[in-house]
This record gives sequence, C-alpha cells and structure tokens, in this order.
Amino acid sequence: MKLSLPRPRFWLPLLLGLTLPGFAVAQNVLEQIIDANREDFGPWVKHPDSFEVQVLFTQIDRDEAGRIQLTSHRWGTTSNEYFYPASTVKMPVAALALQRINELGIVGLDARTPMLTGRGILPQAAPQTVAMTDTSSTSGLPTVENYLRKVFLVSDNDAYCRLFEWLGPNYINGALRAVGIHGARIQHRVGVGGFDTETHQYLNPIRFAEGFRTLYEVGERHHDYYDPLPALKGQFRGVGYVTNDGDIVEEPFDFSHKNYLSIQHLHDIVLRLVLPEAVPAEQRFKLSEEDYAMIRRAMSERPRESSSPRYDKADNYVKFWMYGDQPEETEIPTSLRIYNKVGWAYGYLTDAAYVMEETTGTEFLLVGVIHVNANRIYNDGNYEYESIGLPFFGQLGRAVMAFERDRRARGR
Repeated sequence: MKLSLPRPRFWLPLLLGLTLPGFAVAQNVLEQIIDANREDFGPWVKHPDSFEVQVLFTQIDRDEAGRIQLTSHRWGTTSNEYFYPASTVKMPVAALALQRINELGIVGLDARTPMLTGRGILPQAAPQTVAMTDTSSTSGLPTVENYLRKVFLVSDNDAYCRLFEWLGPNYINGALRAVGIHGARIQHRVGVGGFDTETHQYLNPIRFAEGFRTLYEVGERHHDYYDPLPALKGQFRGVGYVTNDGDIVEEPFDFSHKNYLSIQHLHDIVLRLVLPEAVPAEQRFKLSEEDYAMIRRAMSERPRESSSPRYDKADNYVKFWMYGDQPEETEIPTSLRIYNKVGWAYGYLTDAAYVMEETTGTEFLLVGVIHVNANRIYNDGNYEYESIGLPFFGQLGRAVMAFERDRRARGR
C-alpha cells in the first residue's frame, strides 16, 4: 500500500497512527482534487482546522492477476485529535457479533437464532431493559442478523446496544486489537438514556434459544474496561454543554470516557469487511463467506430495498458521501453501491465507505469527519449539519467520484 503525505505539518501523526503495513510515499491526489474544486466547496476548505476536517481517500487498483494495490491520500487536521465517532462504532460491533458466533462453535447457533436479552438484578443494572421480541423481524423475535441489518440500514441505536450488551467492551476492544486495530475505545451504549459511565459497565444477561431449548447463555457481567488513550489530544472540548435537565454548564465537555475510533480505524475496518484479501490473513475478522455476504448486503442496501426489516426512508438517509446534501426523493443508481457506516452526534458527522460502480469499474475507499458546532456548546442540538456538514460530504464525494471515473476511463 502506498501513502501520500499532505502538507508537512500533518505527516508525523499520520505515520504514527498507521495500522496496516506496506505503505510507500505517493503524490497526494486528494489534495489535488480539493484544490481543483476549492471555489465550489464550503468554508471548511479554507478553514479545515476550525471544522476539524479529516479525510482519508484510498485508490484501488488491480493487476492482471486480480491482486489489489491500495494508494492512500490524506487531507485535513492532525490524526491524533479526538472526535466523537457516534454511530460508526456500530460497524465493528456488528461484525464482531458474527465473529463471536463462529468462535463459540455451538451446533445450531447462528446469526438467525433468537437472541433474548434480560435485565440484571444488581443495583447498577437499574437502567437496563429487556428485549424478548422484535416486531421488525419476520419471526417476531430478535436475532443477530436482524440487529445487524438494522444497524446498517437505518443506524438503529437499540440494535447496537443489544449487540454491545452481549459482547461487552472487554471482548470488543480485545478483538479489535487482535486484528491490528490499536488505540480504539468502545465502552458504552449509544442513544439510550439513564446510563452513566459506571452503569454502562454492567451488561445484561443474554440467552440464545430455539423454542424452549437454550443453546447458549451468559449472565449479567461487569466489564470495567477503560483506556484513557493518553496520546489522543482534545478529549475535553468546547466552552460548555447542556445537561439532561436542560441546564447549561460553562466548562468544556468531557469526552474522555466516550467511545473513540479514528478515521484510520474506520478505514481499516471497512477494508477488512469488503476487501479482506487486501489485508494480511492474521489481521482479518474470523468470518465465513456467508458472514461477509450478510454484512456486505446490509452495508450496501438502500432502506427501500429491504424487505426485512421494512423501512420507508430516503436512499440518502445513511449515505453521506455524494448524496448527503441531495433532496430526499433522489434515488441512488442501481449500478452504484456504497458500503458504509455513518455517524452523527455532538456536531460531528462521519462517513466511512467503500464505493463501487459496476458500469465503470470505479472503486475506492473514502472516510471523513467534519465538526459543525459554531457555538462550541455540546448537547444543545444547535449544529450546522444541513448548511455545512452534509454539503461537505456531498460535494467532496462527487468530486472524488468524478476524478476516479475519469481515471478509469483513461485506463490509469
């Protein structure tokens, strides 16, 4: 894999944060694309530091034998600055749920086995809720497969929380390190009230069952996982935040116990899911071909294409690159597939995607984050998602796509 170096002040943190071997220096094509379209882009292009923009673009080429060559280009602020990854953490947890089933190796247990979530009896388990049914499932029962599909099709919070409550942060973070993803931190549920740093550590009892027969179960547990990530800068951010009671606290918001994935982590996770052959065998998830097919289908489908679960959502609901700023009635062409996971919270918008167009043979990886919180107050709901954030993904995504289509047309 080749790596292009942006302007000199950005290169050292990038090199320190790489998780894949085999990089070499190449011309920074991403910087060229941005410079060529600078007049058409929003304020982020002139002030990337103010918007904490980070972009990682990987070109994909294949030789006559089908071997993959990756050339990566980076643009934006330093890579060791904290940002809140929001719902993108759901992507590795969904993949690891399939891996965990394979590791257990229990006859009859698979992604379609009913997964029943209980509630613990310890005092710290008070915020927990049960999940014994799932009306979005054809069987009416929750399963790993249905949770996984909900995670990718509409970024369902409850689906992620159930998988998190089963796996737990000790397993999740250890499994990521085992495949070469170091410096990540996934340690709490998302989009659910009543929990704090301590109660997130207490996990629900889980049972996988067919009828009255229990195939596998695990009781309530306490995972006190925490990694302070001391090399990561800016874990206290802004000038204030709004509490759950609606009060404004005029001091920086503490992200030091929040989840974290870098754009390099997200890039490398997408790569492992869609092009595992481009990754050393020891750094791949333990997934079967059926697992890969299941997760890729969920990553790339539009909500309207899904019959289970069934959704009435726009094509661009969770597709930011190229389409995030387009009208809801816009349909993404059938020949274009975007395998991705987005996140949005606290003014941070993130999208990690593998883009593939069958008609032109165009394919590339594109991961980016932008922070749109002008008043620097968190949890007040006052963010510039529509005016700056989504246009960033739409405009830059289309510019990258145009460049890669042209490159394919010219046979380069």
